[in-house]
Amino acid sequence: MRSAVTRLGHGRHLTSDHLTPIAIRYYSTRLAEVGKFEEKLADENCYPPGQSFLHRIFGYRGVTLFPWLARVHDVDLRKQYSDTSGTLASAHRIVDSSNLESHKTSDKGGQSLSSTSRKRQKSKPSSSSLSSNDESNDYHDDDYDHIGRTSAHDESRANKFTNPQSTRFHPYYQVLIDTRDCPFVSNRTQTEAVTFLGHPDNSKSVYSIKGLDYVAHEDILPYTSYEETPIRHELHKKLFKYNPDAVGSKYTPSDLLDSWRSKHPWLELSRVYKETTENVRVTVIPFYLGHTTIEDTSFHWWRYCVRLENFSEFSVQLRERHWKIFSQTNMLQTIKGRGVVGVEPLLTKGEPAYQYSSHVNLQDRSGHMWGTFKMQREDGYTFECRIPPFSLESSLNSSPNTAT
Repeated sequence: MRSAVTRLGHGRHLTSDHLTPIAIRYYSTRLAEVGKFEEKLADENCYPPGQSFLHRIFGYRGVTLFPWLARVHDVDLRKQYSDTSGTLASAHRIVDSSNLESHKTSDKGGQSLSSTSRKRQKSKPSSSSLSSNDESNDYHDDDYDHIGRTSAHDESRANKFTNPQSTRFHPYYQVLIDTRDCPFVSNRTQTEAVTFLGHPDNSKSVYSIKGLDYVAHEDILPYTSYEETPIRHELHKKLFKYNPDAVGSKYTPSDLLDSWRSKHPWLELSRVYKETTENVRVTVIPFYLGHTTIEDTSFHWWRYCVRLENFSEFSVQLRERHWKIFSQTNMLQTIKGRGVVGVEPLLTKGEPAYQYSSHVNLQDRSGHMWGTFKMQREDGYTFECRIPPFSLESSLNSSPNTAT
């Protein structure tokens, strides 16, 4: 199968006066062949560094740098487990009741037996989620609703965001994005840069790397590039070396790529959080950057990536955000505002996803975030889309292991 990623529209404008055209515009349509699709790998197998791919959602060309084995906390799995547990409990009650009636019938004259069953309580998903693209810089004074001590309900919600039944391990990849494709996907995903501190131990320098992204295994569409250099990115020639005798990709990892990975632990992806509401799924990926000290006050910084995906038949637009930030010292901060990072993204059937990144800082070493996005469908119906609960941890070694 061949892939064609360049699409141009075509059209023509005519007038019928005396059949004489006063203006004719032609827009040529051309499909550029960039490579040939390869077989997708199963989840238990990871793509090697240097694998060329198309992004399944955003359509850009890219190259894998290295994989991470991430711990995925999926609230939807937790709900399925709770529903299944409730169904099994009901089935057991029916069976027990049937056995009890049989026993009563056979034990005439004996004392009647009674049994009590407790209803299985479903655990409420706690949420801690985080917004992106440094929304704190976009807040106005009226965005800050409340800062103070947390209530028992909020504390309980912040502390119950993990559950063994909602956790699984899944490969993700750090990738380079072809800079030629960035202008065409910039309205759906922020591909400008990934920011990080120069050193996680009290660094005052902030750096950024353009054209980096984190991609789930199922979003990788592997292909063999027809071009000698599969993508255009300033880091590609530094992180990979050309090997004409290599099988598959002719570019193999350089020593700099391995060194870069080991010396930049804040690039590591260790946890992913997901939740779906009204067929709109929100995915959050947090990263710890390190801490800075300003006038004897220490601040811990996190970067986080948020993706919204619309699986419904309706177009849906994000109208408002409502965040709660819960710190280690039981302080709760509530934030409200229009849209996210200055926009109100529209999720349609043609462009069903939107992704953005941002930053947050706390004086405490850890915390939680959660909240909702107010969504509006094309028919006017509005609903609160829950953001999956996630934690803010200051450890740089929180991942279980690295995928190979």
